[in-house]
Amino acid sequence: MSVEIQWTDTCPSTGEKRFVSAARFAREWKFKVRYKRREEWHLRVEVTREMWEELLDAVARRLPRREGVTEWDVEYIRQQLSKYPESETEPEAE
Repeated sequence: MSVEIQWTDTCPSTGEKRFVSAARFAREWKFKVRYKRREEWHLRVEVTREMWEELLDAVARRLPRREGVTEWDVEYIRQQLSKYPESETEPEAE
């Protein structure tokens, strides 16, 4: 069974609003983006840590409602997140 989750964010390179879609098919999550509503999806996208974090949040919210996601999805996304360095947006505590 495939699952698709969509949201909007800001492109890290241009700062412009974009639409992001993450779809799970055959136990693999793939991302695609587009910058305007009636535009073709760009399939070759540089996936960022923020995209994985947004997906993890969305999947975790759907898990209790059993909307096509499982604990496996949460674990898979956490494994993918572990491949990226921590974001440096938070100041260090002294």
